[in-house]
Amino acid sequence: MAEAFPIFQERARKSLADPRLQKALGQTAQRFAAARLQAMAQFPDWERYRQLAHDIKKHTLDHLGYYLEELERRVTERGGQVLWAKDARTACDLVLRIAREGRIQTVVKSKSMTSEEIGLNEALERGRVDVVETDLGEFIVQLAGERPSHIIAPAVHKSREEVADLFVRKLRSQHYVEIEQLTGVARKTLRQKFFEAGMGVSGANFAVAETGTIVIFENEGNARFCTTVPRVHVAIMGIEKIVPRMNDLLVFLALLGRAATGQKLPSYVSFLNGPRRQNEKDGPQEFFLILLDNGRSRILQDPLRRESLYCIRCGACLNVCPVYQKIGGHAYGWVYSGPIGAVLGPQYQGMKEAGDLPYASSLCGACEDACPVKIPLPHLLLDLRREAIETSGQQGGKPANTAERRAVRWWLRMNRRAS
Repeated sequence: MAEAFPIFQERARKSLADPRLQKALGQTAQRFAAARLQAMAQFPDWERYRQLAHDIKKHTLDHLGYYLEELERRVTERGGQVLWAKDARTACDLVLRIAREGRIQTVVKSKSMTSEEIGLNEALERGRVDVVETDLGEFIVQLAGERPSHIIAPAVHKSREEVADLFVRKLRSQHYVEIEQLTGVARKTLRQKFFEAGMGVSGANFAVAETGTIVIFENEGNARFCTTVPRVHVAIMGIEKIVPRMNDLLVFLALLGRAATGQKLPSYVSFLNGPRRQNEKDGPQEFFLILLDNGRSRILQDPLRRESLYCIRCGACLNVCPVYQKIGGHAYGWVYSGPIGAVLGPQYQGMKEAGDLPYASSLCGACEDACPVKIPLPHLLLDLRREAIETSGQQGGKPANTAERRAVRWWLRMNRRAS
């Protein structure tokens, strides 16, 4: 959870003073950004597809209730169960209830920002359920007791040497230095967990209302283990992740991989349609879809800020943001970082907790240009700054522009150092 503004400055200064972090951030952002530009150049319909995606998102959110009901109906017809969670606590309680009713002691998880948002790992651990992240980056972050620092590259802030030391301490492995050796250690550790687990938990990149299909993108294959090997699969999805039809999904299939990593498609795209049928050899015996609100309905009521719900979690805005490139994800103090995190944080957490985040931007506009669904991020940041100023003017009797002056001074210092 984000702390007060001076604490944000402290985190940012700490990041700027870390040479290993600066090197890692620079290399990763440049690599992803260059790959995205190359992918765009090879896809002549990029701008047309961006507009299509924007229009599909707008239409879907304008009729969200209808499509959510259709999704629930289709999932139920295929033998799954749909559960509704108004907030993070409700969602965690639902997962714990499923685990307890199934006498499940071990849970394996594929990468999911939504589960990070609700604090699911902590809730399961408090409920005495063993939970294991199976995405390599998330696995590293979990072992280190940290949060992800990037939407698609959770352990981008870790060097190879740091990961090697971590595996020696936590997994009692040998001190390997090659990436192939390190991934081998993780693979050996995780494979046994897949077979021990009674439940697999995943997020969802998309859900198709007309078919009840859950769609998951990944590059490692761990999500397929999580969703097919354990006898129970629980998918947790923000209500905004829905698309009406399979034809609409094709637009996002063309955009997400290119925007995120420069790939035409991720290595694995899974289409999940409920529990195992009688004639199928694998898949879960039970499937639950948890539809999470957690403030989304409130955001939906705002004619401008509702566009932040268009986000498909590709991370493209992080990779081009000059602020994120210097301070990394942890400086933002919450799950979502970069420009989209600076927009979502205050809306989910409130201005008292995260009113500083809209100032973590140069307003250069690179984030909007990179966004595959054309979210007007600079306009949203300015609108949130306006609210932050009004809020600060109401609290403590301080001048309304104090926070903005402080933010500008901080931004100038940071960019002078960056040069």
